[in-house]
Amino acid sequence: MGFAKKEYDFLKEIGLSSENLGCFVDGTWKAHGPVVSSVNPVNNQTIATVMEASIDDYEEGMRACSEAAKIWMTVTAPKRGEIVRQIGEALREKLCQLGRLVSLEMGKILAEGIGEVQEIIDMCDFAVGLSRQINGLIIPSERPNHMMLETWNPLGVVGVITAFNFPCAVLGWNACNALVCGNCVVWKGAPTTPLITIAITKLVAAVLEKNKLPGAIFTAFCGGAEIGQAIAKDTRIPLVSFTGSTKVGLMVQKTVNERFGKCLLELSGNNAIIVMDDADIKLAVRSILFAAVGTAGQRCTTCRRLILHESIYQTVLDQLVELYKQVKVGDPLEKGTLLGPLHTPTSRQNFEKGIEKIKSQGGKILTGGTVIESEGNFVRPTIVEISPKSNVVQEELFAPVLYVMKFKTFEEAVEINNSVPQGLSSSIFTQKPELIFKWLGPLGSDCGIVNVNIPTNGAEIGGAFGGEKATGGGREAGSDSWKQYMRRSTCTINYGNELPLAQGINFG
Repeated sequence: MGFAKKEYDFLKEIGLSSENLGCFVDGTWKAHGPVVSSVNPVNNQTIATVMEASIDDYEEGMRACSEAAKIWMTVTAPKRGEIVRQIGEALREKLCQLGRLVSLEMGKILAEGIGEVQEIIDMCDFAVGLSRQINGLIIPSERPNHMMLETWNPLGVVGVITAFNFPCAVLGWNACNALVCGNCVVWKGAPTTPLITIAITKLVAAVLEKNKLPGAIFTAFCGGAEIGQAIAKDTRIPLVSFTGSTKVGLMVQKTVNERFGKCLLELSGNNAIIVMDDADIKLAVRSILFAAVGTAGQRCTTCRRLILHESIYQTVLDQLVELYKQVKVGDPLEKGTLLGPLHTPTSRQNFEKGIEKIKSQGGKILTGGTVIESEGNFVRPTIVEISPKSNVVQEELFAPVLYVMKFKTFEEAVEINNSVPQGLSSSIFTQKPELIFKWLGPLGSDCGIVNVNIPTNGAEIGGAFGGEKATGGGREAGSDSWKQYMRRSTCTINYGNELPLAQGINFG
């Protein structure tokens, strides 16, 4: 059966059809839940349909996954790395098609869609190297003829719940590390991007099959809140990684904590860029545009607050307003488009409600602030002058809306940056070493990502990604994030004939 539009025929190359089963359970594609439509946000027309998971599908999948974990954790780490390397190669072969699918189903421009898939490939490369570096410590013992050391073992199964705005990259941040650490992965993709979930899973499944490994090592479900809640409650899943809103993240955390599971949370951001009076204005303006307009403002690292020194305030603002007026809004698959649609009609309605709220709190719209009449979910990129003390500034409006505010001193700028509940990403533009190191220090930014002379978005996979406060405290991707996907054991070996006790205790 053909796709609704001929330009969708490329999806056949990544194993999709006009009707799809949305569960990969024990190496088999099946589903018994409701049928949903994957929708193109450019025109809100159906691309294809997907049958979602039922709770029975979930239970069958988890039983198989739990059994597969007993096999996968005994495979040597370098061999697990080889499997992840092959997954990376499979993604490389379909990079353009997958990137196009991300743009088609999510709405981000093609360069960003391809970049997102490249991010998983990069994570595969990172994880391959990691597979030979999962090292413990040898620790000096205070007791004679005793050896202390650390060992790291797999948790068993890791649950990954991802959001629509990065429908596959966030999977890569978690799954690549989790797999080389010896864990099976259970993935619930976003309900509104099921085709991406299926396409990525098909490539992973083919690698497992080629290597004669159980398909249940990677188990995937398309589905809604019911499946997410089942993952959060499931005692067979020691670690749940959740990406989404702070409101839902708190509920997930509470559920997982109640069963003594571990949570890795990547929640909302309310990120600021500070521009000092000595900043490279040209560099700053280019960075602000990308940070505020990229992905139509639907990144957790989007710049939402621009904090300008009073001496360069109008200069930066004038340049930025002029650039905003030149931003090409349109089909994300068309060359030259910088701003695609918001993801859903609901997103567009939230934008309209947000603009009304901004106006009611004294915000002055400098450019944008309106929707574009069309079949799709297009809005105009917006700049708002507003007080940093306004209540609306404390909230994350997931759209291309930039709040601009003024400051006099570095200390005042840092206070504004730190004054919101969220703490994900932050940037400062300055040439002064003393300000740079204050910004990076204990009295500087309180965020998990602290940048200098680059925008708030566009993080590399080599560093740990995540934030503080209402952003959840999680860390994914690089650095030593892998430790979250393993359990650490401190081991003491007595190779002598005596029983000396620690702290010099004599027990008779």
